[in-house]
Amino acid sequence: MPERARDEPVLAPHAPLFRKVLIANRGEIVVRIARTLRELFIPSVAIYHAVDAQSPHLVACDEAVEIEGEAPVAAYLDIERIVSAARAIGADAIHPGYGFLSENASFARRVAAAGLAFIGPDADTIALMGDKISAREFAAKHGVPVAPSVRSNGDLADFARRAATIGFPLLIKAAAGGGGKGMKIVRAERELAEAARIASSEAERYFGDGRIYAELYVDRPRHIEAQILGDGAGEAIHLFERECSIQRRFQKIIEEAPAPNLPPEIRARMLDAAVRLARASRYKNAGTIEFILGADGRFFFLEMNTRLQVEHPVTEMITGIDIVRAQIEIAAGQGLPFAQPDVVARGAAIECRICAENPDRDFLPETGVLHYLRKPEGEGVRFENALRVGQAITSEFDPMLAKLVTHGADRDKAIDRMQAALDDLAILGVTTNADYLGRVLADASFRAAVLHTDFVVERTDALRAPPDPRRLRLALIAAALGDANFRDVITSVPDPHATMGPWRN
Repeated sequence: MPERARDEPVLAPHAPLFRKVLIANRGEIVVRIARTLRELFIPSVAIYHAVDAQSPHLVACDEAVEIEGEAPVAAYLDIERIVSAARAIGADAIHPGYGFLSENASFARRVAAAGLAFIGPDADTIALMGDKISAREFAAKHGVPVAPSVRSNGDLADFARRAATIGFPLLIKAAAGGGGKGMKIVRAERELAEAARIASSEAERYFGDGRIYAELYVDRPRHIEAQILGDGAGEAIHLFERECSIQRRFQKIIEEAPAPNLPPEIRARMLDAAVRLARASRYKNAGTIEFILGADGRFFFLEMNTRLQVEHPVTEMITGIDIVRAQIEIAAGQGLPFAQPDVVARGAAIECRICAENPDRDFLPETGVLHYLRKPEGEGVRFENALRVGQAITSEFDPMLAKLVTHGADRDKAIDRMQAALDDLAILGVTTNADYLGRVLADASFRAAVLHTDFVVERTDALRAPPDPRRLRLALIAAALGDANFRDVITSVPDPHATMGPWRN
């Protein structure tokens, strides 16, 4: 494990909100949460599997605890070992970050049973909103628009017959799903039975729950989400909305705030619906309510994410509000840190997810060793990462490597700043989607904010331009001139025996 070099601690001006917080996650989100904890004079604890023993997220925290496990992912999902580690090291709260156990009701319940604070909603709320069917029913009960739908009862043939009565196209989804798993678009009745079978099988494989449902599919919709905060006692506010329509395989790659070209009356109704749902569920902590918006102006509830979102920085950039700090204050029993009139949006922000993947091969994940990293900097630029030279990029975890976020006085300026930041970014040793993201930003339709969830598919040919070889050459030159380790990699002569491989005289 790397040594952690820390300045002498500065005494807090008042008693900290928590004695110590364990962050049950890995990578860039741990670095981000630890930053706010340090500002609040709260010691932070990282966890790690052996494969992450040199990860920068350990350096970002004050302490670190190894969680053993046969597989790396299994270690970060081991509820008992994580809770035991928190208690053993003297933590009195756990922040789950996003992914892994962040929306696991059993984890939240176990944390509470151990006498620790869970920095997120309570277990019952996670269970209610984590089940897509119960969440839809709850939303409809409280006047939030939902798309016409039917749910399975275990008989897939009967499910297919009932689903066909809604009309086409349909979207089949896993009741306990997320991340695009167990989702199928069906455009004709002849495709329905097989799509239902595949979706149910995927749902069982990924989530251990084969229940599915079908809802009317809105063609070329926009995906818009509202950031909310709730105090757990029935009061809630919004922090405006984010546009999340640029996706591949149902997963976001570019997000922005506020949503561009959104009619004010639709924005008002959408945000009102989000706050109404949060209040009705007596939601506690930070959460996100997602909607799909059709070209006809109708919007429907999609789901609620009961956790911090990957794209939360764009909201922080336009509001000046530290959402992680608000999470911690609410979890500590301080209630909402501000009222709705205090939340003001200024300018525009955009986030690009930098992923180890190949856009020219249907965004398949890539692996490699990070030989050189140049991080973009400057006014209005935020680069959230936990990368280091020499780091192995493997298929063990999600391919997202970092988040690049920019802010500007308006959308055009935020995009210009993002394009410049992408040009400044250099990651050598593994293929990333950085060039592709730059092409999306330069696309005329994107610039005009003609956005929808099929954007990437429909613009496949236009976005397939070859990477700029001049940019790659410049990055290689900069790496060779500025990084001794990189020079060693490209100039070293391999051992002749290693070159020949196994051999016998």
